[in-house]
Amino acid sequence: MGQSRAELRPGDLAVRVAALGYLAVMVALPIASLAAMAFSKGLGNFWSYVKDPEAISAMVLTVEMSLIATVITVIAGFGIAWTLKRKEFVGKKILEALIELPLALPAIVSGLIIISLYGPTGFIGTLLGHQGIQVVFAKPGILLALLFVTLPLMVRSVQPVMDELDPEVEQASFTLGASRLNTFAKITLPVLWPSIAAGASLTVARALGEFGSLVLIAGNIPFKTEIAPTYVYGRIESGQPEAASAIAIVLLVASVVLLLAIEYMQSRSRKVGRAK
Repeated sequence: MGQSRAELRPGDLAVRVAALGYLAVMVALPIASLAAMAFSKGLGNFWSYVKDPEAISAMVLTVEMSLIATVITVIAGFGIAWTLKRKEFVGKKILEALIELPLALPAIVSGLIIISLYGPTGFIGTLLGHQGIQVVFAKPGILLALLFVTLPLMVRSVQPVMDELDPEVEQASFTLGASRLNTFAKITLPVLWPSIAAGASLTVARALGEFGSLVLIAGNIPFKTEIAPTYVYGRIESGQPEAASAIAIVLLVASVVLLLAIEYMQSRSRKVGRAK
């Protein structure tokens, strides 16, 4: 059994108090302050802010793009992490460095990079423009920016777990006649699933709150390319902090719900794995 309260040493108690105090100051108090601002003019006004058609459009677009980006990032990130772990090829170190690049760059610089390439005067943007395809100031640009900034989160979540995989276990499965697909589904994936879920959680959280790279790319066109973070920024700039706080609360709740859903699926997977 663990230590009882009477057996706690002063040092242990101090560490716990410091940790709880830090969480209170850095997490609980800001959220409480945000909620107080959102409801400062009453519940009726809060709902009027949330039900504003422009706000709803911005939030729907944000969630839609975030979910699409998460699905693509999980698949692509897993594939890249698998390739980096299992394959040796020329330029591998360079690829690993490039994957880290979005984490090192300021977010707004990431947006400038995408505009320089996919904008109306960019190399790829010009080619796509001739085909009638617009990337910047359109939904494809929003999705592209989210993919750019979230890919490293997925790759770096999966890679450390892949390092711990024992190839001999997979080889034993092959020796017993199991196919590669069956081995992956029954042996490899259950081990990697928690890290995949963790990467998906980080991707969702980052995508829902991404602002820096999108402020240049999205174009902030109401009912078309306006996302929730830029909507919040616009309300603050126009002197409506209560409306901005209300939408921020909705985004916070959406993030928590999505993260809890991923955690639930992760825990269910663990239970199924133990049952087998």
